[in-house]
Amino acid sequence: MKRSLLAAAAVLSVALAGAIPAEAAAIPDFPAPKTFGTTFQSDPGHDFTKHISSRKDGILRGWIVHVSPHDAEYTPIKWVKDKYSEGHFVGPPEGDVTAYASPVARNVVFLSAFGCSANLNGFTVDKKGLGAKRCSRKVLLTRAAKFQRPSLITVYRGQIVKVQEIYTP
Repeated sequence: MKRSLLAAAAVLSVALAGAIPAEAAAIPDFPAPKTFGTTFQSDPGHDFTKHISSRKDGILRGWIVHVSPHDAEYTPIKWVKDKYSEGHFVGPPEGDVTAYASPVARNVVFLSAFGCSANLNGFTVDKKGLGAKRCSRKVLLTRAAKFQRPSLITVYRGQIVKVQEIYTP
């Protein structure tokens, strides 16, 4: 009995120390879209004619277009092949109302492709070209306010809980 209480206390202390956020463990493993998909992801049932609102739970290939004190606005993106280079990401055309807004979770997981410094030096990517360096929420919000970086944005229960940058040269 005493031994199991000590083990439970050890697990709880690791979770409280920030090594494994308790809420992060509860996030379902959503299927990821193609990183360089050539179509915009749809959100069936979402009514864009009403006020801007959160996307349904899942992962969106997109970028954050605006950060406010209460939430972040984000839009879907797609990969467009280029004549003189490999290609680039584009958002919806001007006048399109396909946009979402969700609060950024306090314990959001931000995986950067360029490290945590302000000058975007170095590369911190995995084999798929996705960000691998964990940075703070403050770095995410600062970077999102300055740059539109292509990312895989995970929304769960109406909040942005994970942002993983996509490396593009």
